[in-house]
Amino acid sequence: MKSYDLPEAMLFDLDGTLFRTETLLEEVHRRVFATLREEGLYTAPEPPVECLLGSLGMLLEHIWQQVMPDGSQAAQDRANELLLQYELEELENGRGELYEGVPEALRELRARGVRLFVASNGLEQYVKEVPRLLGIGDLFEGFYSAGEYGTRSKVELVQRLLADNGVKTAWMVGDRHSDVEAGKGNGLFTVGCDYAGFRRAGELDGADVRIRSFAELLELVRE
Repeated sequence: MKSYDLPEAMLFDLDGTLFRTETLLEEVHRRVFATLREEGLYTAPEPPVECLLGSLGMLLEHIWQQVMPDGSQAAQDRANELLLQYELEELENGRGELYEGVPEALRELRARGVRLFVASNGLEQYVKEVPRLLGIGDLFEGFYSAGEYGTRSKVELVQRLLADNGVKTAWMVGDRHSDVEAGKGNGLFTVGCDYAGFRRAGELDGADVRIRSFAELLELVRE
């Protein structure tokens, strides 16, 4: 595997990159739709959880348009509330796992002087609480989310992150087309994470390199 000069910073997507989201979302998905049914807001058959997993990386409003396009605005708004509530409850209960090798690789990068950031289209509390509750929150210098900054694209979110923190050279690491787009749109080297099981075909087209496990990230940087 070709190696590259160490960047000043690395920016990481969360779901499907650091966090094995399906280990949390399968139960959360079931609970969200059970509550919507109980409240009479959505009585159609429960969409498959794969539909929700396949929509990760989008802005939240677009996720529900994909998952339940036949749902009312009230149902989609309530689903937003329930999703965050149940995600945090299940995380507090010990549900959810990082991908293998994530803590070790992040600590090694920090030890080499790389500044670490999270950049996600998710909600602010989710993007901050997942790393904290899974024991890696202290490794990051900042957490940037569409939920906190109200950005309309990941390109815009990453642009803000770079400007706020005076970052000159960085890698964008993620598993979605929006991550590749955000990196390329800001002149960054892009690493496509090719190990999450819920991507669409062609998702990582245009990435500078692809990795099949998180630990491979360390193999890309020169000693």
